[in-house]
Amino acid sequence: MSKEVKKTEEIIEEGENIESEDITTEEECYAINTSVLTDDFKKEYEAKLKEAEDKYLRVHADFENIKKRLEREKYQAIEYASENFAKDLLAPIDSLEMAIASIKADGDTEELLKKMQEGLELTIRNFKTVFEKHGIELVEIDSGFDPNFHDAVMQVASEKHEDGEIVQLLQNGYKYKDRLLRPAMVSVCKK
Repeated sequence: MSKEVKKTEEIIEEGENIESEDITTEEECYAINTSVLTDDFKKEYEAKLKEAEDKYLRVHADFENIKKRLEREKYQAIEYASENFAKDLLAPIDSLEMAIASIKADGDTEELLKKMQEGLELTIRNFKTVFEKHGIELVEIDSGFDPNFHDAVMQVASEKHEDGEIVQLLQNGYKYKDRLLRPAMVSVCKK
């Protein structure tokens, strides 16, 4: 039998020899229990307690570090949320710069105007492509006047249109996913 098992058996025997009438208070129970415990037994459990406290402190420190890192990453994500959109807008800017460069070139005025028109159309297509890629859409006017998406800036008389119907689009409106960025400015029929 090992030494520890013998000590444990001795402790149990000593505890069994104590009669229940002899123990009157909690303090006496504690005194008896602490006197029965050996120094080795106490040291072992103190070491285990210290080890558990150390593990707790390490886990708590790791948790705090992870929490700080996630907070920092969240703020960086918010700060740089428009980075992809900004990168995609570089192509339309390049198209505009090429259009300006073509104006400076010597040549026939008619040919120059044709190149300018092509450059501007290419730039508009680039912008629309970037907008579609990022969920920005034109506000539709085909479905009729909707005060949530259209801003009626003027009323005109028209025999071709019903009362309150959109006659002309004056400025495009845009929405980002389900949110309105800018209403479409329209003229509506007034009879």
